[in-house]
Amino acid sequence: MSEALTILKEYWGYTSFRKPQEEVIQAVLNNQDCLALMPTGGGKSLCFQVPTLMRPGICVVVTPLIALMQDQVRQLQGLNIKAVAIHTGMSKRDVDITLDNCVYGDIRFLYVSPERLQTDLFKARVVKMKVALLAVDEAHCISEWGYDFRPAYLEIAKIREALPKVPILALTATATSEVRQDIQEKLSFKQDLIFQISFARKNLSYQVEVTEDKMFQLLKALNTTKGSALVYVNTRKRTRDIAQELQKHGIASSHYHGGLAAKDRKIIQEHWLEERSRVMVATNAFGMGINKPNVRLVAHYDLPDTLESYYQEAGRAGRDGTGAQAVILYQIGDIDALKERKQNEYPELDYLRTIYQHLANHFQIAIGSYAPEDRDFELDVFASKYREKPLQIFHALKKLQLLGLIELTESFYQPSQFQFTANHQHVYEFQIANVQFDTLIKALLRLYGGELFTRRITISEPKIASATNATVDQVKMKLSSLQDRELAIFQPRKDQPQISFLGPRQDPKRINLDLRTYNLRRELELSKLKAVQRYVQNQKGCRALQLLDYFGEKTTSPCGHCDICLGVPEPPQTDFKKLFDAISKAIMIEPLTAKGLINKLPDYDQNTVAKTIQIMLETGDINYDTLG
Repeated sequence: MSEALTILKEYWGYTSFRKPQEEVIQAVLNNQDCLALMPTGGGKSLCFQVPTLMRPGICVVVTPLIALMQDQVRQLQGLNIKAVAIHTGMSKRDVDITLDNCVYGDIRFLYVSPERLQTDLFKARVVKMKVALLAVDEAHCISEWGYDFRPAYLEIAKIREALPKVPILALTATATSEVRQDIQEKLSFKQDLIFQISFARKNLSYQVEVTEDKMFQLLKALNTTKGSALVYVNTRKRTRDIAQELQKHGIASSHYHGGLAAKDRKIIQEHWLEERSRVMVATNAFGMGINKPNVRLVAHYDLPDTLESYYQEAGRAGRDGTGAQAVILYQIGDIDALKERKQNEYPELDYLRTIYQHLANHFQIAIGSYAPEDRDFELDVFASKYREKPLQIFHALKKLQLLGLIELTESFYQPSQFQFTANHQHVYEFQIANVQFDTLIKALLRLYGGELFTRRITISEPKIASATNATVDQVKMKLSSLQDRELAIFQPRKDQPQISFLGPRQDPKRINLDLRTYNLRRELELSKLKAVQRYVQNQKGCRALQLLDYFGEKTTSPCGHCDICLGVPEPPQTDFKKLFDAISKAIMIEPLTAKGLINKLPDYDQNTVAKTIQIMLETGDINYDTLG
């Protein structure tokens, strides 16, 4: 493996591999199918990047997230490694040129969405490529038991018919034993080969705080913990509200969600990474691809949807190997609220058809027409136009995406890109014949060099405008004109949520919506919610062992530093009949919130009262009214 270490050091500056990177790389070089399970930040991408650079050919990387796809391509290009991406938002001509470069050029990595694999154009070109490896990222999506179902993932194995001698590497951060088995089966593995790093995070202390005053507990955790912190919440509004409340207590805080403008997200992220802001309050739109090693606290103000997402989000703490905390703030009623939210996320199928029809009308796409381009999408404008509730529309869009009909990209930012598709001679002849473009083309070549003829380059219209003494609008107009004349590809900057149709527009009445799969998915999410419920309500078993058991890792050694292992003292013995009567009597006098009820009973331990209220709610002895 000396050659692998040489490549690792030359391109990435590391002198050794982490476990199990070396074993995975060797399996790939031996042309073996394998599954690698490595936590977020564990270096999964190196497992296919290093072996690809050790031999001739191209690696086809299947990934579901456009933002991550583009980010990895930019990183590879920054290392002078030729990489390209194809996704649903590109024009047919752009895709055609990119695939040609993969067949006849020296491209080493081709990133594609799973939907792309099944197109006739891709199938015809991929057999002409010298494919050395097929890598499938986020492989849990393949499984019907996975938590981010994408129908196109189930079709990936079909491409193996055209590439019978090409090994496949599946990668994911989290997968239960059922999901692991399903991944290997759906990808037609030729051998059962799994490499897994332990899910144990020995430096991470898992805690569940049962409280009726989450802000008090959050402030307490922040005041007793030094260093950066991440606070996860379920709504965009709450990111702002909690950040503002923390600021009132003198804690430098920022808030982040997918609805913010790209430039604002970038600034907020940089402030947190550079320690100018101590706490980031965010939805789960934040964190993917972020590597901040000194996060000492990850707090979940709202319950996570699944233990898979919790493990990944909590795992953003303590990446430097130093002690860190992962805390869930759990309040009576949280489980019921999460259940209700999950039910609302699954609209009736007729409503999905209605929203699909509205989308087609909104973008003026006729039945049978295929319009794969990304389109700017403003939810509030769309909701107002069709008199629908924004949140219901959002849930419907997510489900139309899961059913493989559209793609919705919420947190999208793509800078302007440009590439000459004509050769040097043709462009030179064009300059001579069209003097009005001469200054622009010279500036492009001076600023960005000859690579403009081999791949799409990120460009800056203001920078080009300054170099040509023109306005930005004039530059954009001329760049578009070069594309219209089929001399180049010009993709203007995008900074809004995007929607694209994943196939020809269908008649909503004839859409074959798989009710069985839809209901299965709903039941699966509710079962995962029950796993979250068991985790937060279990007060007897080590938290780390509970997580390891969920992911199928068997061990009997408790972590020694979660809230349960630390032996949080049991509250004093309580006469529960007396407490039950006290609760009943208090709410007969006046309706109370759970917090107000706890305050009315100062003679009892607060946690004991909270748990008793929870039991009485579950048995139906007491209920919430509409005001809570």
